[in-house]
Amino acid sequence: MTLTVEDRIAVTDLIHGYGHLVDAGELDRLEELFTPDVTYDLADFGQGTLTGVAAIRSAALALGDANPVGHHVTNVVLAEQADGQVRARSKGIGVMADGTTGSVVYDDVIVRDGTSWRIRHRKIAARRAPLGGVPR
Repeated sequence: MTLTVEDRIAVTDLIHGYGHLVDAGELDRLEELFTPDVTYDLADFGQGTLTGVAAIRSAALALGDANPVGHHVTNVVLAEQADGQVRARSKGIGVMADGTTGSVVYDDVIVRDGTSWRIRHRKIAARRAPLGGVPR
């Protein structure tokens, strides 16, 4: 399968849509972004792995005011796979209510769900060291 320009735009819009929905508190719309059986890997933050949209919604609600007020996604790179899936890697900047920030890497597996694209697997890894932790 070859990703069309339209597919690339749709997948990139999907990735960008996450921050808009979550930051607006529109957690009832997460099904627009994720497959029902999504795996959401937060192990790097000590939160384990969530399975399913309802689990993501519940975790966000439980975190409450500790959620970032802004999720900003950038540097999206797409790699089409022979099986029709898309692997996406992007960077995220989270802005907290007190103005502190953090950086993450999103590694996504994205699948076509009927006529739309959805995230089937998302791993979020914190960026904690410059140059990927490679010593000078």
